[in-house]
Amino acid sequence: MSKIILIVDDSESIREVVSFTLENEGYKVLVGVDGEDALKYLDGRLIDLIITDLHMPKMDGIELIKNVRAMESYKRIPILFLTTESQVSKKMEAKDAGATGWIIKPFVPAKLIGALKKVLR
Repeated sequence: MSKIILIVDDSESIREVVSFTLENEGYKVLVGVDGEDALKYLDGRLIDLIITDLHMPKMDGIELIKNVRAMESYKRIPILFLTTESQVSKKMEAKDAGATGWIIKPFVPAKLIGALKKVLR
């Protein structure tokens, strides 16, 4: 059974590139346009990994991570955040919220897949 990955990003082009990259590797992809939209998928269904943007309207990536970590069913799910931020403070804020790791945008597809393989079991 292929792994299920939830992508959360307000940029349609990023969602398309990440989805395309992951689907070509055999992953099943769910897509949220922001943190609030992503919550509809966190209804008890199996999700193996979340990839979220940091800056989004309605609910940003940090708030989404905090919400996910507060849910019993998802408190141990790996979460990677995609960001243009290279600031250490933002990385630490996301890590403190419960992020597993991060990927700097623009990303190289091979690096994205490499990061996924490190955190997926």
